[in-house]
Amino acid sequence: MATILLKIFFLLSIFNVSLATRRLNELVQNPTQLLHYHNGPLLSGKISINLIWYGHFKPSQKAIVSDFITSLSPSPSPPQTTQPSVVSWWKTTEKYYHLSSNKKSSRKLSFSLNKQILDESYSLGKSLTNKHLIELASKGEHRNAVNVVLTSTDVAVEGFCMSRCGTHGSSSTGRTKGNDKSYKFAYIWVGNSETQCPGQCAWPFHQPIYGPQSPPLVAPNNDVGIDGMVINLASLLAGTATNPFGNGFFQGPAGAPLEAASACPGVYGKGAYPGYAGNLLVDSSSGASYNAHGANGRKYLLPSLYDPSTSSCSTLV
Repeated sequence: MATILLKIFFLLSIFNVSLATRRLNELVQNPTQLLHYHNGPLLSGKISINLIWYGHFKPSQKAIVSDFITSLSPSPSPPQTTQPSVVSWWKTTEKYYHLSSNKKSSRKLSFSLNKQILDESYSLGKSLTNKHLIELASKGEHRNAVNVVLTSTDVAVEGFCMSRCGTHGSSSTGRTKGNDKSYKFAYIWVGNSETQCPGQCAWPFHQPIYGPQSPPLVAPNNDVGIDGMVINLASLLAGTATNPFGNGFFQGPAGAPLEAASACPGVYGKGAYPGYAGNLLVDSSSGASYNAHGANGRKYLLPSLYDPSTSSCSTLV
């Protein structure tokens, strides 16, 4: 049975980092208690998302991910996105803010796509450690930002495919000459598993390596690796918003907590059970399975989120 793992807190020079990791082919579980609030701040206010592309990605692949980020915010003008939408999926995270007593979390969270930084020359090599991930994440902005590191299919990352498909955590900028302030920023890393471990990190678009076997679903954007990355990115964004610094909402021990999305593993639609993602929408022309409409006509498959108001997993379909 696949697992959800969270790396323990560690220190790296000036960095104070917490890592949350998630594997995508976990079996369905039924959480029975509310995610506990640990009195820390949630992400709030206007937050920019910076994408750091490490390695080779096609323009079409970058567009799939950037359109997902854009889809998180309501369209400023008609036409409105068809329902169910990425926006309606994200609204479940707002319920955590109603339960938070931290004044810093009172401002409504809104995301916007900001910079896209390319590192196609593999400046740190093709075998990355956790320290490398933080170094890459630090290339983005440090204030009011989430920096997302995306690694290509030919990049090996510490723990990738063995214990995790992605990570979220936080890091602090060091004080510099003339600047006495140190800012803490959130970051996410997600790897493209298409050639390394799609059975672990791209389910249900690939046969799982163990557990109940069922035919893989057709990926909504016709890219098993990237559509798998979107699932993982969506899960980690929900965890980042509601537990950005390791003292927000989570269940279980701090060293291995379940968060907003990881508390509902393997659930994408109603009727989900181990090896079956649930009753999903199917595109009549491509046969692709999805549960959310996004910007620019995109379709995505997004994980169920834990609804703190009902203590249950909330699905779009």
